[in-house]
Amino acid sequence: TVPAPPEVALLRAMLDRMRPEDVGLSPDMRFFRTRDNAAQGNPTITHTTIYKSDNFSMVILFLPQNAVIPLHNHPGMTVFSKPLIGSMHIKSYDWADPDDDPAASSPDDQLRLAELVVDDLFTAPCNTSVLYPTAGGNMHRFTAIAPCAILDILGPPYSIEEDRDCTYYADVPYSSQHPSKFLAILISEI
Repeated sequence: TVPAPPEVALLRAMLDRMRPEDVGLSPDMRFFRTRDNAAQGNPTITHTTIYKSDNFSMVILFLPQNAVIPLHNHPGMTVFSKPLIGSMHIKSYDWADPDDDPAASSPDDQLRLAELVVDDLFTAPCNTSVLYPTAGGNMHRFTAIAPCAILDILGPPYSIEEDRDCTYYADVPYSSQHPSKFLAILISEI
């Protein structure tokens, strides 16, 4: 369920005040020193779960410099995302027609029109982003410009049994006349 606006505002305000020290992190830790973190090839992304229940989960993602979390979604979830340390580029989309169910189409018909929501650089400290099930850029990609720590609160958490499983996508420009619209191509499901 999507939290009521006052609940979203309250949680967002609390997260906006959070600092890395509140979760035991410091920009001085070796992982976050760029010169010590020259990852070769595909940098390994790690995470730690702070809390998990049937209603929500809290996770910290650790992205080395140049790491990429590919374009993916959080189906049926509201996600609060707070960069704690580092700098990253976020590109996100929403479906142009959220009621167009890709599961109802044939396997060969996996193209759907999506609209660009965010295409920007975020450097900690910065405000919390909120992604809703069908709005706010629920389909998104993170690219670490510098080593990052990101606190994510997902409600409800991922659950294969309850059809809240991540799907990965590829984005393809729709046309040069509509640069803010993209075709999202389903590339795999986890």
